[in-house]
Amino acid sequence: MFDHVNLDQEGYLLDLSQWSSELAIHIAEMENIELTQAHWEIIHLLRAFYQEYELSPSMRPLTKAVGKKLGSDKGKSIYLMKLFPGSPPKLAAKIAGLPKPANCI
Repeated sequence: MFDHVNLDQEGYLLDLSQWSSELAIHIAEMENIELTQAHWEIIHLLRAFYQEYELSPSMRPLTKAVGKKLGSDKGKSIYLMKLFPGSPPKLAAKIAGLPKPANCI
């Protein structure tokens, strides 16, 4: 179904115009994540952030943006870690169809 989608070796979308909510669900499943409304809030926020600044945020700008848009209770790294384990900026960007954040290893 997603054979036509071009990903880099780490699984990030090469052609950002190929992103869809169905592809996000597929990538999340490959990462063993079942997307909830809380995940979608972050995904949509990330996509808007990228559209405005043309970059995927690392952890500090991500938590700041989330806190500003969704409230201080959600703008904490612990909240994001529960949704996107490991490296929230990297994993959320991958699912959102965005490039890997520059400051993330």
